[in-house]
Amino acid sequence: MNGRERVTRTLEFNNPDRIPRQLWTLPGISMFRESELNAILDKYPEDIAIAEVRYGRGNREKGVRYLRNQTAIDAWGCEWHAGEDGVAGEVKNPPINKMDEIDHLKPPFEMLKNADFTNANQLHERTDKFTIAWTTVRPFERMQFLVGTENLFLELAVASRHFLRLRNIVHEFFLEELKMWVDTDVDAVMFMDDWGSQRSMLISPNMWREFFKRLYKDYCDLIHDKNKYVFFHSDGHIEAIFPDLIELGIDAINSQLFCMDIEELGRLYRGQITFWGEIDRQHVLPYGSKDDVADAVTRLKNALWEPEGGVIAQCEFGLADPAENIETVFETWDTLT
Repeated sequence: MNGRERVTRTLEFNNPDRIPRQLWTLPGISMFRESELNAILDKYPEDIAIAEVRYGRGNREKGVRYLRNQTAIDAWGCEWHAGEDGVAGEVKNPPINKMDEIDHLKPPFEMLKNADFTNANQLHERTDKFTIAWTTVRPFERMQFLVGTENLFLELAVASRHFLRLRNIVHEFFLEELKMWVDTDVDAVMFMDDWGSQRSMLISPNMWREFFKRLYKDYCDLIHDKNKYVFFHSDGHIEAIFPDLIELGIDAINSQLFCMDIEELGRLYRGQITFWGEIDRQHVLPYGSKDDVADAVTRLKNALWEPEGGVIAQCEFGLADPAENIETVFETWDTLT
């Protein structure tokens, strides 16, 4: 059974021969620890391939991302700063300072007009792995990048004209991006937003349903209409919207499981959605022993996995993580399943 068949059977709860594997890495891993990464992947090959495309360069883009003390401007005009080399960093000095400037916001459609999706189709042809489109679609986060988190929350609290206008502008751009992706040969399309804090959602679940759920429905419908799977990522405690994500038809979700009640998630939702990882990257992977890592995998297996499918063995390789802990993740999954 190849990777494409294995992941598809997992998503369809159709008895894969083993649990599929995928390893995420922070940018710094390929920059500073490439030999360790290659050794892990040689031993535990991935079943999933990320289909990356060459987006057109935005007219406002400047600088280089992921470098400490360097300023980089992205295609939307957002200013990024990294506190250390090899990490994504955060946006400083949002480009929109006054809310009425939203009326004049011009999305970077040149990114899409000049994008080259050839690689996505070629990847699907030359690999037997399951291919996922890694899109830029992240409406809630992009809105924060543009106006700042505090300002966005203030506008959201009163559902202001400015908030709704910004949401619609961002959403329309992302729909155009997705329309290009769903016409490629990829097996699945991924989008994301970080909705959770350590212990709860950043906004109320009802507010999320009122203002953002409809956006996600548009994304899911567009992707499913082209017979592709929907993959979604969110950091933080998002247990409250799990039933909504399932209702929308999301096929696989990558979430910070160890922020939540894993056993309760399994009791309520096992068999209804595929849990696309992960293993605790705040404590266990960087600071835990190999036994701690094995215990974490065993906990996920007992709570979420079924022989028919429903779990992808995914974790993230961070800059502080011992390589042996990452190996232990995949070794344990293989042993248990």
